[in-house]
Amino acid sequence: MIAISPVLAEVAADFGVSTATAGQLRSVSGLAAGTAALAMGALVARIGLRDLLLIGLAVLAAGSLLSAAAPTFAVLVAAQVAVGAGLAVVLSGGLAAAAAWSSDERRSQVLSWTLVGQPGAWIVGMPVVGLVGEVSWRLAWIAVPFAAAALAFLAVRTRPHDVSAEPGRGTWRLLRRSPDVAGWALGELLAFSAWAGTLVFVGALLVESYDSSPASAGLLLGLAAVAYLPGNFLARRWIGGSSRPILIALPLVAAAMVIVLGAYRPSPAASAGILAALAFVSGARTIVGSALGLEVCSMRRVFAMRIRAAATQFGYLVGAALGGLALAAWGYAGMGATFGALFALAALPHAAAMVVRRRRVSAGPVVEDEALGAREIGS
Repeated sequence: MIAISPVLAEVAADFGVSTATAGQLRSVSGLAAGTAALAMGALVARIGLRDLLLIGLAVLAAGSLLSAAAPTFAVLVAAQVAVGAGLAVVLSGGLAAAAAWSSDERRSQVLSWTLVGQPGAWIVGMPVVGLVGEVSWRLAWIAVPFAAAALAFLAVRTRPHDVSAEPGRGTWRLLRRSPDVAGWALGELLAFSAWAGTLVFVGALLVESYDSSPASAGLLLGLAAVAYLPGNFLARRWIGGSSRPILIALPLVAAAMVIVLGAYRPSPAASAGILAALAFVSGARTIVGSALGLEVCSMRRVFAMRIRAAATQFGYLVGAALGGLALAAWGYAGMGATFGALFALAALPHAAAMVVRRRRVSAGPVVEDEALGAREIGS
């Protein structure tokens, strides 16, 4: 997802485009991924999670190879469509598998370990991307996304074939009928837009602000990602009744941090430290937000993870687009302020949900929206 971050400036220089323009590669893959995540309901119902993951990993590997070989920026843009589609399938299928292939008692534990996959990839992958980027940015696509997709493909093939028990349709109906589900999805989209946009441009921020090499930028990104892990694991205790307040507080804290990241750049170590703190908060917010999605869509877990994958990838579209515009117009300080606004907006759907819930409680017993939506879809 962020293999291009440490070498973004090199990609821009190689093809003669601006850093802001090169950052729109994630807009293209984000659009493809978000669309694929929303559209793949019938596919998972027909072939099951294992085969769905195999398809996604194969497409991701092919897109990575095409990205590495792209002779022009236009071809690289086209390759990102395949990368985005593969990412959507892998993310939504992998997270849905964490829910479907585990017991109710172990689900939060398995989900948190599954979510560790992404920061784990950043910790290992970003230094590797930076090192090979010293030779060529093209090697980054071979060294990390292609290699990882190929190894994961071999691993997933060892699992027996399964068939999804969930219906493949009803995405838009459930979003329309259940305000809780729609509000959760909107909050995830806004939060991921801010976080994803930060990840797209932070490598270029380090390179251009401090004249850092891709290797040093990749190492700093990998070290900062370590902080995501304790955030993810510590937040497991907050899953449950306190999810909504946490999903209000954490985005507001992240908003302040990303504003400082863009405006205050005294040294590479300082910027990496701020990014690490932001990664800690994002790790905590991500596990709580994902668990809330599984809760409000309790009868549609694959659906919940499809929506989460779509929010993640459309977040790259929104974050890269708005971040690129802000960077071109106001520099990195303006970019940080833009992402700060997105983080702050991500708290609003959860605040509104808490207000509505209090009013319902005071008015007497009611049927929960998410349960109603699930029954409607099931019928």
